[in-house]
Amino acid sequence: MTARTKAHNLQVATSLYDFIEQQVLPAVGVKSDKFWKGFSDIVTDLAPKNIALLAERDRIQAEMDKWHTANPGPVAAGKPMKAYRKFLSQIGYLVPEPRNAKATTANVDAELAKLAGPQLVVPILNARYALNAANARWGSLYDALYGTDAISEADGCEKGTGYNPRRGAKVIEYCRYVLDRCAPLKSGSHIDSTGYAVKGGKLVVTLKGGKTSGLKDAKQFVGYTGAASAPASVLFVHNGLHLDLQIDKTTPIGKTDPAGVSDLIAEAALSTILDLEDSVAAVDAEDKVLAYRNWLGILDGTLSEEVAKGGKTFTRTMNGDRHYTKPSGKGEVVLHGRSLLFVRNVGHLMTNPAITWTDKSGATREIPEGIMDAMVTTTIAMVDLQKKKSHPLRNSRTGSVYIVKPKMHGPAEVAFADELFGRVEKVLGLKASTVKLGIMDEERRTSANLKACIAAAKSRVAFINTGFLDRTGDEMHTCMLGGPVMRKGDIKNSTWLAAYEKSNVNIGLQCGLRGRAQIGKGMWAMPDLMADMLKAKIAHPLAGANTAWVPSPTGATLHAMHYHQVDVPALQKQMEKAVAKQDPKKLREETLDKLLQFPVVSKDQANWTPEQKQQELDNNAQGILGYVVRWVDQGVGCSKVPDINGVGLMEDRATLRISSQHMANWLHHGVVSEKQVRATFERMAKVVDGQNAGDKLYKNMAGNFAKSAAYQAACDLVFKGKEQPSGYTEPLLHAWRLKVKAAA
Repeated sequence: MTARTKAHNLQVATSLYDFIEQQVLPAVGVKSDKFWKGFSDIVTDLAPKNIALLAERDRIQAEMDKWHTANPGPVAAGKPMKAYRKFLSQIGYLVPEPRNAKATTANVDAELAKLAGPQLVVPILNARYALNAANARWGSLYDALYGTDAISEADGCEKGTGYNPRRGAKVIEYCRYVLDRCAPLKSGSHIDSTGYAVKGGKLVVTLKGGKTSGLKDAKQFVGYTGAASAPASVLFVHNGLHLDLQIDKTTPIGKTDPAGVSDLIAEAALSTILDLEDSVAAVDAEDKVLAYRNWLGILDGTLSEEVAKGGKTFTRTMNGDRHYTKPSGKGEVVLHGRSLLFVRNVGHLMTNPAITWTDKSGATREIPEGIMDAMVTTTIAMVDLQKKKSHPLRNSRTGSVYIVKPKMHGPAEVAFADELFGRVEKVLGLKASTVKLGIMDEERRTSANLKACIAAAKSRVAFINTGFLDRTGDEMHTCMLGGPVMRKGDIKNSTWLAAYEKSNVNIGLQCGLRGRAQIGKGMWAMPDLMADMLKAKIAHPLAGANTAWVPSPTGATLHAMHYHQVDVPALQKQMEKAVAKQDPKKLREETLDKLLQFPVVSKDQANWTPEQKQQELDNNAQGILGYVVRWVDQGVGCSKVPDINGVGLMEDRATLRISSQHMANWLHHGVVSEKQVRATFERMAKVVDGQNAGDKLYKNMAGNFAKSAAYQAACDLVFKGKEQPSGYTEPLLHAWRLKVKAAA
């Protein structure tokens, strides 16, 4: 039984109440009664609105189910699509585009508004991940290249256990080419450099043979450390991003380098999302307190972690700012040492037992978790807002709080989020629109009405970001009764997806986000396949996105190279002009005709071979089990999970939503049988058990199907998948996790 403390109309788990009373409120100078009275009033007023919005989702889905039952199969372009769109407008799914949807967001930090670079997303429950991500603003390009498959191991360049000089030479060569591309010399190449010095406020590079050269663009040299005649580092800027050339002849690498260069430090993860949502398993007060405590710790600079490496122990903390001497030798250049931090709140769907409230009928209900997150994370963020300009660990330098708001369905739900944060600001005495929102474009109704969504929070929008995985899960659930969904691999080439990716950027530019907010793209989910990422992920900046998600600090360092190859702000300016020349009405018509094509096939097209069907089942079942077993048994919300081919994938609830909805759909339409699915789950459970053989905390599923909570949860996700709200996995996952915790 959870001990609770009464606070006005709220019954708060005492552990959470004490944390807020003893650690949060004193840190930000907000009086206790003001906080709890304001919080209680917000819940009393807005929880019913929250509930009504969820009922609206259910109403719309019921209408969609009726329509798909009466009109099975895909919708062809032309008259069928016209009729379908008319229906969507009639049921309130599609709303008219607002005339004035221009964002007015002010006081947005440069990392989001002006610059282009990688973005990390990490679970806030894990202090190590949070600290690593916050410190991933700067990363060693030497380490990133040497330690990954970005550099081939062919021709004697294996990573091995110790330092391989041949591999090291490849890394050094690669980085010199980076310098040639990003900070080229007037004559000669950085490959031939033998020394770097600062003379008369300019960089002088000595080359083989004794000749010297300067930069083609002298303004790219912006600072140095150490002595001008023999600097310890040289700072370049290119496309708004910095590169820090480290020079140290005492290091193993510097000793062998003609110029003494020991590393190239790249400005990498410009921003990071600390996640309370998709990547965490936070189901009760205990979990929420840990999450909130880490958010407080990272903002006040006290979060730390003891790390043991190579027989030594050290304490990892937040990096300070980076200081350089200006080229003239007078004055200082100070660069932000950490990633700019967002916190991702929970969406509108879930409730949490950490706080209950009493509704008008006298019934006791769990609080909407998104309301709880809004109040608590914003209050904690005041720690940062109250820092002096001289503080070495400031997050926002413009006085903003950055909160990602996920899984909103359409403009009414965005308007609700805007109202919610407005109410929180009033309670806390913050200026209107202090809280800036990241609007995830990851639900079909949001994609189809994106301009209206931006207009609903136009003074708060700090980013829009595509979420292909969740968006696909929503597609599947929305068209569940329309017919068999394509194989997952085929969806990547479907009409709606290309339209979705293109529309996101176009609408962002139409709404004035250039220079004001991020337009983002989704995750590269394979942290071990960096060579492939370097080939593929340049597509994101080339599409006009000024950020894209990466799975690790190393991934951020490597992906940063793409933003040196593409000047995204300049590209956005060109694209903005091109979009402005198009007829907005015609553009919307063309976009919607493609965007609203759902990924189902007709019954006669569902003619996959038995082998293809089984392959799809194996893939889905293994992915579900591999992820769920850690979530339910161990409370791990995001982890690198080996797929069916042994490739490590960063799995979260979005991937789970797709796989479970896909299997539920094929079951519903008789593509596969229940017997076949259950047999697949049992066989894949053995595979997953084998993949986790080295984990001491792991509980085998095979031979224990009746007692394994994880296995039963995985089966529920499929066999009860059709009835899950919008196909989300959270309600089932949370219920099973709470059972496991209660039994512990």
